[in-house]
Amino acid sequence: MDDQEYLRAADACLERAARWLGDVEDLDVTAGDGLVTVEFDDGVRFVLNRQSAARQMWFAAGARAWHYDWDAARASWRDDRDGHELFDRIAEVVRDKLGTPLPSPPS
Repeated sequence: MDDQEYLRAADACLERAARWLGDVEDLDVTAGDGLVTVEFDDGVRFVLNRQSAARQMWFAAGARAWHYDWDAARASWRDDRDGHELFDRIAEVVRDKLGTPLPSPPS
């Protein structure tokens, strides 16, 4: 993947996450400058950001963080350790924090 392909995939990921999470009640979502910040009513923040030097997406939720590589064969961002999908992890940790299921992310 070259730099332009990475940037297109990363920007699409950020836009998708912002659009999806922005529609969820009880979340304050801010997007820009290569990141999406999700803030909960209690002030806790989760951050999804573009890491251009590594050509990855990084997601931090509390004291936990994950790094994702683009998998062209599956057209998705996959964890560089165990291979789970980025949006599945976001849904899991946001759901756990809110205590309610989330709608599926847009395609």
